[in-house]
Amino acid sequence: MRIDVKRIIYPTDMSPGSNESLRYAIDLALAYEAKLFVCHSVEALALPDESGMERIKGLFEDMVGDHVSPGSSPPLDWESVVVAGEPAEVIVREAAEREADLIVMRTRHRPYAAALLGSTAETVCRTASCPVLVTPSRLSTRASFATDEIHTGRLLVAYDFSEDSELALAWGFSLAQEYQAELHLINVLPPATGPEAPEYDWRKTPGDLRFQKAARLLQSAVPAETGLWTVIKQAVKEGKPYQEVLAYAEEQEIDLICMGVRGAGFGLRAIFGSNTDRVLRQAHCPVLIARPQTRDVSVRRAA
Repeated sequence: MRIDVKRIIYPTDMSPGSNESLRYAIDLALAYEAKLFVCHSVEALALPDESGMERIKGLFEDMVGDHVSPGSSPPLDWESVVVAGEPAEVIVREAAEREADLIVMRTRHRPYAAALLGSTAETVCRTASCPVLVTPSRLSTRASFATDEIHTGRLLVAYDFSEDSELALAWGFSLAQEYQAELHLINVLPPATGPEAPEYDWRKTPGDLRFQKAARLLQSAVPAETGLWTVIKQAVKEGKPYQEVLAYAEEQEIDLICMGVRGAGFGLRAIFGSNTDRVLRQAHCPVLIARPQTRDVSVRRAA
């Protein structure tokens, strides 16, 4: 069930806040034995000369060194990348060119009205050729800044039985196996036309057949052998998906949420105001936007 991750892109603007998520990129690179590319974009006219490049690479080494112990095993395989261009374009292009399997980056929480202007993280989530793990501007207090450990004890997959959510589930299985984490699956039903039905507990006799059916489908989505290496918890809720996902994540102190979206280039209207978009903006833990990986040569630099 392990997803093969060979290359990870970590974009940084070199601000202290952006590097809070660096330890996620490093930890995942070490866990999957992947190569990490630490990427920084500059304006074309401000592209540094050779000495400037060396200075930036020295800063990168300090950044990475803050999160990796000398002589760590396995050693971290990483490379610095400094290129000219708009951040979002650079990140998407570098990910495609280097055939990255994952992008790890940070977003900033802003007023909802500001969403009309977009953001680097949102643009990357819409257009990247691979999954994107986005950490919020302020990580949950469950994160251990003193030890640089990332907490992945409880993972949540928003699962609606669609093709998109199947990939999110695959990532959930892989991460749960890698970190020996508890895996939670949630399915959200649309509101009933009658009185609100209670949450279905699959151990009891339900009063609503919709909950019963959804619970059975959740159970059938989990291979039996999964129980040998992780604890699976399932919940069926009713209401607005993003609200229920966020509420459940808060109640259960979830460390990472996995959600699925369609392939690259699915457009602003598909994410703006969507459940994925709202969870991405409001979650207090990292969110992994799972999408089918593509090798779109149209976004690569001309040779």
